[in-house]
Amino acid sequence: MTASKSGGGAGKGAGKGAGTKNTSGRGQRDLKTRVKTAKGRKISSTLWLERQLNDPYVQAARRDGYRGRAAYKLLQIDDKYRLLKPGMRVVDLGCAPGGWMQVAVPRVNALGEGRGPQGSVLGVDLQEVEQLAGAAAIQLDFLDEGADEVVKKALGGPADIVLSDMAAASSGHRATDHLRIIALCEAAAWFARDVLTPGGSFAAKVLQGGAEGELLAMLKKDFAKVMHFKPDASRKDSAEMYLVATGFRGGRDEDAAEEDGED
Repeated sequence: MTASKSGGGAGKGAGKGAGTKNTSGRGQRDLKTRVKTAKGRKISSTLWLERQLNDPYVQAARRDGYRGRAAYKLLQIDDKYRLLKPGMRVVDLGCAPGGWMQVAVPRVNALGEGRGPQGSVLGVDLQEVEQLAGAAAIQLDFLDEGADEVVKKALGGPADIVLSDMAAASSGHRATDHLRIIALCEAAAWFARDVLTPGGSFAAKVLQGGAEGELLAMLKKDFAKVMHFKPDASRKDSAEMYLVATGFRGGRDEDAAEEDGED
């Protein structure tokens, strides 16, 4: 889905004389909201607020009823890789505020109103999430012992796909933040290994940086195909991108895999 960009339109009387040149600039430039620096507000906060107010995906989310601009990232990921299909069981790790669940609900037919079998969507987060039609959300730390069993019980079986748009708290130090989010993605991948059905998929946010070799090796061992993708909805100045892994091999433990490889 492409976000629309607002611009000036021709107003009443704009066609006065076909050869008349409009020198006012009205209707010829993008309207950009500028935010004044308020007392006590840092310049960085002001710039962030200005960026939010002028972000076409923030505007589109308000227009389309999504809980955040991140919804467009999943829409674009799914449009490219066709991960979500009717009848699927979906787990969304770190689901708050719920934008990714909003995307998943119609695509897996969680409300049972579309064509094909009815799927289900389960969000997992440390904080309570506002109720969403067609989805359930549980307040749970996915790192807790037994969390995988809680999730499978809530789903009524293993998941077909595990999604994660989680990001670790920013330290302001790029290398540190990269290591933190890679560690979080690794934990999500291990969790996916415990809850996915064979043939399932995994999609998670990472930061570009170069310390993800171990994570990629793990995913390539467990999945038939692993891809990198940066949606258009990811800001150009952001180092974020997404790992998309498909064709889960079935979560055999390492010992069993080694035994299979022995003569």
